[in-house]
Amino acid sequence: MTGGFAPGADGPAAPRDPGLAAAFADAGDLPDGEARLAELDRIAARADALGDPHSALDARFALVAAYLRHGGRWRIIEPVRRLLATVERSPDLLDARPGDAELLRRHLRQAVEAAIGTPRIGLDQANALLDALARRVGTEAGVVAQLRCRLADHAGDEPTARRWYDRWTATAPDPEAGCPACLAVRRAELLAGWGDDRAALAALRPALDAGVDCTDQPERALAVGLLPWLRTGAAGRAATAHLRAYRRHRRERAALPYLAAQLRFCALAGHPDRALDLLAEQLPRLDHPHDDLSAMEFAAAGALVCALAAESGRAARRVRRPGHADRPTADLDVATLGTDLLAEATRLAGSFDARNGTGHHAGRIAAWLAERPTGDPVPLPAPESVDDPADEPFLPSAEEPAPLSLSQLTAVLDTRGDVYAVDAAGVVVGRWDEAVVQFRLLGRDGEILHARVVAARRLAAGRLAEAYEFCNAWNHDRLLPKAYVHELPGGELVLAGDVTTDLAHGVAPTQLGILVDAAVSTGVAYAEAVAALP
Repeated sequence: MTGGFAPGADGPAAPRDPGLAAAFADAGDLPDGEARLAELDRIAARADALGDPHSALDARFALVAAYLRHGGRWRIIEPVRRLLATVERSPDLLDARPGDAELLRRHLRQAVEAAIGTPRIGLDQANALLDALARRVGTEAGVVAQLRCRLADHAGDEPTARRWYDRWTATAPDPEAGCPACLAVRRAELLAGWGDDRAALAALRPALDAGVDCTDQPERALAVGLLPWLRTGAAGRAATAHLRAYRRHRRERAALPYLAAQLRFCALAGHPDRALDLLAEQLPRLDHPHDDLSAMEFAAAGALVCALAAESGRAARRVRRPGHADRPTADLDVATLGTDLLAEATRLAGSFDARNGTGHHAGRIAAWLAERPTGDPVPLPAPESVDDPADEPFLPSAEEPAPLSLSQLTAVLDTRGDVYAVDAAGVVVGRWDEAVVQFRLLGRDGEILHARVVAARRLAAGRLAEAYEFCNAWNHDRLLPKAYVHELPGGELVLAGDVTTDLAHGVAPTQLGILVDAAVSTGVAYAEAVAALP
């Protein structure tokens, strides 16, 4: 069998039950989606019933990674809670798995962050997970202060949040806390929310450094700086930041939390038509949000855009809202759309406030809706003049070889305009037509580029001979990808393939682009050939 997950990579933590080991490996060959999630959950529950904690850990670690990749961040909380319970029942369980001990600490942080983003999880659960993290990293650790600060701010307790903020910023850099550049953006978000715009801009400086090693920066920092720059008189800087950040975030699945600032900037900078254009372009994301908090903020910002558009004489303009679930596609005037968006934002704010026992988020929405432009429209620079090489994170020239890195890989995908996700293990996943393609950096130093394609179509178990014949013919006639068949426990057949390239001597961006193009194009061709089978 080829593919699948890699349990216990840091020690002898392979699943103890052979049947569970096989099921776990088979789950790794399933395409991303609910089927894989359900199978991993079933394996974990079965491992619990059989008293096999190693298999339970492997399945739930994989389940958390799948939820993070699949877009269901709030759903990680239950498997993380069960991971914690398993480890606390057997304190020596992770002794041979130091990598998983670190991963559990990271997932505890992510679970608390996920709880901040949804009202579906009680604050008592969030605090219990945070207490568990504090027991593992120390009560004085920066990551603990950071999360207590953010929880207090989320509930509207600014004095407590500020006290924790001071403790957070007084701590040394903490590897458990996450990317330093992204933490700078978090700090700036808090300061801007408290009205400290100049302090927020000062906090952003590390994330705007041209040498920062983070694939999400500087665009996230630029988006967070939009309103502080606008409010402190640096309107030109804000306009440039808007164009540059939106160029990336308009296509990036995980960027919904930053689009509310883009909408508010356009509305308050005196560009109602551009604000409506952006709202119309991004409106479908509201039906598949990053989390409930970003959905609330996007809807509130959209309601502001519609209100200002109507006030500026654009009440007759119509915006198409695609259908979703029971809601049909409709061309809505801005007043109707604004009413719908405000209702959505108000509903979510009410859920958060009911969970938190405050009126903080309802107050935030009311404050946003009361905002108005304070001066003449801010001139927007020509798009072609925006990119300043001095602001760009360092990447080798198109012809200069450099060690293979995740940032190089995602830069290639960004240039292509692809939609993709990166999970906690650094696996890049995207779907192109009938093909799900995963890119991994393997080898001791991450010098091997491994691309794996899984065809969306599956075949019935009775077609095994035909599937083998297809793959043999493909491998005879085509160089890439190497094709193979995997039989699932239920009898269905998954047709997959892979391409492995050793880049120990480095790779130039142009060359990496060619490799990615080839992996995607051949993967799509392979999946389309599977789909075309009778």
